[in-house]
Amino acid sequence: MVMKAAVMHGIRDVRLESRAVPAPAPFEVLVKIERVGVCGSDVHYFTEGKIGRYVVEQPMILGHESAGVIAAVGSAVSSLAVGDRVSLEPGVTCRQCYHCKRGRYNLCPNVTFMATPPVDGAFAEFVAWPADFVFKIPDSMSLDSAALLEPLAVGVWAVQRAGVSMGASVAVFGAGPIGCTTLQAAKAAGATTIIAVDLEEFRLDLARKLGATHTINGRDPDVLEQIRAITSPLTGLTGSSAGVDAAFETAGSVPTCRMTIEATRSGGVAVLVGLPSEALVSLDIVAAASREVDIRGQFRYANCYPAALELVAHGRVNLDAMITHRFTLDQAQQALEFADKEKRASMKVMVEIG
Repeated sequence: MVMKAAVMHGIRDVRLESRAVPAPAPFEVLVKIERVGVCGSDVHYFTEGKIGRYVVEQPMILGHESAGVIAAVGSAVSSLAVGDRVSLEPGVTCRQCYHCKRGRYNLCPNVTFMATPPVDGAFAEFVAWPADFVFKIPDSMSLDSAALLEPLAVGVWAVQRAGVSMGASVAVFGAGPIGCTTLQAAKAAGATTIIAVDLEEFRLDLARKLGATHTINGRDPDVLEQIRAITSPLTGLTGSSAGVDAAFETAGSVPTCRMTIEATRSGGVAVLVGLPSEALVSLDIVAAASREVDIRGQFRYANCYPAALELVAHGRVNLDAMITHRFTLDQAQQALEFADKEKRASMKVMVEIG
């Protein structure tokens, strides 16, 4: 059997090709892919050909936010069946190393992650994937939402890293897909003051609909002063001691890295979710240390898909509202171009495979 797949051959060069349908190994399932979200990393590989040390050196299929229907199961699989609607967790780990055994499998040095060179992703009609990284979804959940459990897992992990609790105040720098899943996860965890910061009013409008209690345009010259004015009445803190309990950097820029740390109250937590294009960033470490701001990094997520699935299934998070544009598999090139050029008018671009 053959299938169609959108294959990246070089920078801004994606071609629709025929490939053999993979056969599932004993512990794998074959999934007929129906939905794939376009992620910022897909766009980065498409436009730059690399992310850090990961370089596209041979033809590769992009896409890792995926969902579909099981078409076949391996001989050792008993937890899933043909016809099940599922979401695929795109990172498969060794299950044996120090980090895997401690439950922090996102730090596994031997991870296989979809659409990270040289591993193929999900812009294809079929994908064979280990069954223990495939999650059955309820009938009430759309396949769109199932595909977007991946960015929601990032938000869930960010909120867990920050230790957000009931009544907390948070600020999210970047109201794109990751920012909007993070603010929704924070709200679900009990945060009551939720500040979204972005450059685009379109995204701030959507952030308000998804749970932000305050929005600030990042072009304003007094972003930090606005955040402190919002939070000072909650704590009685003033000046540089004031700020949110937890701040999240999701935009992946140098200025927002600095602002995330500065917007956190003394004794608060700053979580660096996004990755800036510059590896070395100048920060006021003395101020952060003297205020005892905890700076925590984040790399993907671990054990977050079950929680993400439950949040969507019970209406605590709305992922469908984030989808603004749709393309078909044979329009994969256009979808990536659009996601790259139309950030001011789009949130999540979805590729429909079926």
